[in-house]
Parts: sequence; C-alpha cells; structure tokens
Amino acid sequence: MHHIQSNIGKARPRRGFLKTLAMSTALAGAFALGAGQAAAATTWKIQSVWDAGTVGYDLFEEWCNSIEAKSGGELKFRCFPAKAVAADNNALFDAVRNGVLQGMNPFTLYWSGKIPASVFLSSYPAGPDQPHQWDTMFYSLGMLEKTREIYEKVGLFYVGPIQHDANIIHSKKPVNSLEDLKGMKIRVPGGMVAEVFQQFGVSTVSLPGSDIFPALEKGTIDAADYVGPAVNYELGFSQVTDYIMFGPPGVMSIYQPVDLMDLTVNLRAWRALSPELQQLVEDEVRIFSQKHYLTIQKRNIEAMEKFKQAGDTVTRLSQEDLETFRKAAIPIWFKWANKDEDARAIFDMQLDYMMNETVGYIEPEDIEGM
Repeated sequence: MHHIQSNIGKARPRRGFLKTLAMSTALAGAFALGAGQAAAATTWKIQSVWDAGTVGYDLFEEWCNSIEAKSGGELKFRCFPAKAVAADNNALFDAVRNGVLQGMNPFTLYWSGKIPASVFLSSYPAGPDQPHQWDTMFYSLGMLEKTREIYEKVGLFYVGPIQHDANIIHSKKPVNSLEDLKGMKIRVPGGMVAEVFQQFGVSTVSLPGSDIFPALEKGTIDAADYVGPAVNYELGFSQVTDYIMFGPPGVMSIYQPVDLMDLTVNLRAWRALSPELQQLVEDEVRIFSQKHYLTIQKRNIEAMEKFKQAGDTVTRLSQEDLETFRKAAIPIWFKWANKDEDARAIFDMQLDYMMNETVGYIEPEDIEGM
C-alpha cells in the first residue's frame, strides 16, 4: 500500500509539470504571435505643414495618435511638425514621392507649380465659397477620383481633402468697396489671387508669413492676407491694423474662402495596405476634416470677440462687389485652367457645378467667348 501511494505521490507533480509545460508553451506561442503581429504593424511617417504648438498641429497629432488603436495595432501614424524631416515644401513633396516620408498634410495649393490642377483643388477668387460645396464636388461629383488620377502620375495618392478655414485680409484703413482697394499695397498669395486683385488697382506683394507683422508695423504694406481670425489674432495682427475685410454676410473671404488642406501619401505605401486599412484611412480623413474645421471655427468666433475688444472693426464688401470681383476673375480662371489638360478637367467639373441652378454663380453669358 505504501509502495502504491509512493508512486501516486510521484505521479502528481509530473502531471503538474506537464500541465505547466503546456501552459508555458501556449503562452510562448501567444507571445511569439503577438511579437509577429507587432512586427507586421505598418508605421507611416507623416509631416504636417503646421508648426509645433499651433492648434492645427495639436489637432493633427491627436488624430495621428488615434490610428493605431482604431486599426487594431495594424497601422501607426508617426507625425512630425513643419520642417522636422523635410526642411521646406519642395523637400516635403520629394520626401513623400521618394518614400522618405510616407505621407504629408499640406495646403493643397502649395503644388500649383508641380501639379497645375491643384490651383482648382482649393478655393480661388470668387469660385465656390462654402465648405459643403467642396465636399460635394469631391465626394459626390467625381472630383476625388479625378484628383487621384492626377496625383498617381507623380507617384502620390491623394487620400482626401481636410477642411481648414477662409483666408482674410487685415488692413490699416477701412475697405468698404472694391473702389477702396485702388492704390493699396497688399500682401497676398501669388498666382490667381494676385492677378485678380491687380485688376482693382492693388499693388500686390509676396511675403512669407513671418514677415507680415513687421511689414504692417513699419507701414511698408497697407494690408495683408493671411489665414483665419484665430491664428491671425495669435500673430498679433490687431496690434498693427484696425480693420478686417470680409465679404458679404456668410462669406468671410471673396478671394480664398475655403483654403483646403489634405492627406497625401506615397503611392507604393498606399498600395501596400490591405483594402480594409485603405478604407479605414479614407474614413478617418473625412472624420478628421470635420473635427479640424469645426474646432477652428469655434476658435475664430472667440478670436473675433478679442479683435472687437482690441478695437478692430469688420468692414464688408457687398454682394454686388462679389459679383464684380467674379466677373474680373473669370478670364483668369480660364487662363489657369488652360495651363494643362488636368487643370482643365478639374475646372470643367467646377464650372458645371457653379452653373447648376442649385449654386447659380455663373450664367452662360458670363463665359461667352472664353
């Protein structure tokens, strides 16, 4: 009896050992599988054109950091502020094409020299001036698909637009009509915007953002365009100007009312994603676009109160001024649309939309002979 008990006594720890061994093997397998999954996670390095510390970059960083959890750990976005990897816009474009970065978050208009159609992928003087009009053209009227075709020619994939804000003008003197612009020296973006303002007797100046405040302070310019109220207040424009020029009610800017950003990625990196991850990224860009836009609108409303308290006055151009501005802009639209076949294709879509009665910005007689 003692002998049997002894054998039984010995068998118990052996079974315990085998059970422990089986559990250890299972755990090791699980850890190995986890390690394999972690190794398989795709990491994209993405640089924004927002400077670190701005509301734009804070929002972008928060969004990038959310992608890993949303993708179940399969995709990570590692974001960088302006100039962190690529020192300037040209370097940024090339870094994404060459795969040094997998993606970028630029203002779409930056590529007008490289992709002429991009002048029509963000708002232009007296063109579509409401954010929903741009979302409609991109997501319902085929403009997204056409944009992707154009970008693929240069090794890039345009994921989607990111709504930002209007650009506005701060002035040392009131501008209550287009007539008041005559003889003024104004900092504006180049290209189409400068050409239209020149039709109204404006002397246009091109200056980087960091040079605007000192130029206004010294009086070497009379007025300056930059981004929207929230950022412009932070830059101290109320200290060097007294007036803010808006369009008619509902239109903050007649010359660049919907300044779009986007997410653009390296084409090979995009094609390496599964269809499910591609869909996730597309959906997430649309969600982020809304969040980015609405957060900036809230900040704008708060900033306008601060401008008012600082003694700034809003002056408005009339609906008639807007229509006159549009008439001057139309020949310039066509000039830029004729720069290449892709620019023309995008512009044709927009012209059809603006001529549709749901929008009604353009009548057939407005474009006769163009």
